Amino acid sequence: MNKTKLLIIVAIIGVAALFRFLPHPPNFVPLTAIALFAGAYITDKRLAFLIPIGAMFISDMIIGFHSTMLFVYISLLAVVGIGFLLQNRQRVAPIALAAISGSLLFFIVTNFGVWLMTAMYPKTLEGLISCYVAAIPFFRNALTGDIVYVTLLFGSFALAQRWVPALRAQEVPVKN
Repeated sequence: MNKTKLLIIVAIIGVAALFRFLPHPPNFVPLTAIALFAGAYITDKRLAFLIPIGAMFISDMIIGFHSTMLFVYISLLAVVGIGFLLQNRQRVAPIALAAISGSLLFFIVTNFGVWLMTAMYPKTLEGLISCYVAAIPFFRNALTGDIVYVTLLFGSFALAQRWVPALRAQEVPVKN
């Protein structure tokens, strides 16, 4: 990956991470979109994992740490993995499916963390179900935010690729 492309991808992720600090409805944040975008466009797998986790950690240092952070970070790493499936497949349908899958994965893992790590719900099957049911309104916001931010991230990069030749995919010669 060339330096210009990586710099623009990191800048897009950085700007998106700043949206965590703006007023927003609960869970309407760019976290999942950032992880998906990083997995889709950063070819160095270590950087693809490190950049969104680094952005999250820096913002958590400012916003504050919490007992379910491990579950949030694990979810984001898994969403980066979903993003890897999008490499060389940046079309609307696969991106939309990946965004919805990432939202569902994040919802399932992080709310399991809420149930497991807090005293809000009894540690029973009924308590776990109650936790997921109580989180449904937050999921609606998260899914909507993921769709909006995925559209912004992937759309802004697609536009940048049109304007900046260094961002366009290099044609790989076919060997006979």
